[in-house]
Amino acid sequence: MSHHIVAADRLSFSYPDGTAALRSVSFSIHHGESVAVIGANGAGKSTLLQQLNGYLTPTSGQVRIGDFPVTPKTLHDVRRTVGMVFQNPDDQLFMPTVFDDVAFGPLNLGMPTKDVEQRVTAALDTVCAGHLAAKPPYRLSCGEKKRVAIATVLAMDPAMLVMDEPTSGLDPFSRREVIKLLNEFSHTRIITSHDLDMVAEVCDRVIVMHAGEIRADGAAEDIFADAGLLASCRLEPPFSMQACVVCAKRGGQTS
Repeated sequence: MSHHIVAADRLSFSYPDGTAALRSVSFSIHHGESVAVIGANGAGKSTLLQQLNGYLTPTSGQVRIGDFPVTPKTLHDVRRTVGMVFQNPDDQLFMPTVFDDVAFGPLNLGMPTKDVEQRVTAALDTVCAGHLAAKPPYRLSCGEKKRVAIATVLAMDPAMLVMDEPTSGLDPFSRREVIKLLNEFSHTRIITSHDLDMVAEVCDRVIVMHAGEIRADGAAEDIFADAGLLASCRLEPPFSMQACVVCAKRGGQTS
């Protein structure tokens, strides 16, 4: 396998209505990296993620996973390598129980029942959701659904985790639990999010998209320190990196 686990080469994509969502996007991601793809709404982030395991087919250009291009003939192997966690966990959870949802993928690989049970148990334990195994997914909280959706992917033993807005809709405690979980993974991680404070905690590298193009690609601390770049892409620095207006005013009053 190539030392690049993911590579996009002049990747473009247009929707049937003619909307150009991606415009000649190129990048490579090495094994073990944690990379965020950020941008305002409509920047092309989710469209890009769906190219990485063949949910969408590029209009032109190519995506490679390891040494293999993503094509209809390689989708089976690609989807075992690239685990996709959708923004809305209800798009992934559809079986009668949590156990059934997590077992669905391994069973479809033809694995023996005993091995499937071991994978399900291990995946649910990893996301601290073993106690939810017998519950129907619709009875879960949003945070619980997020963790179970991640478990459905972990049960497939992918080399890479691709996550679309993993902390959206979560309360502060659940958000913190997901961030902790993401930091514990050794997988290659590609994450889109508007939660830039989460990105600053989880990702060392950031790719900035705007109008379907990559505007910047570099170390997270450098990207977030470039206020001009962020503003031009309708973004703001993480709250943790912004000056406190209240404190500044107080400082001015006491100086």
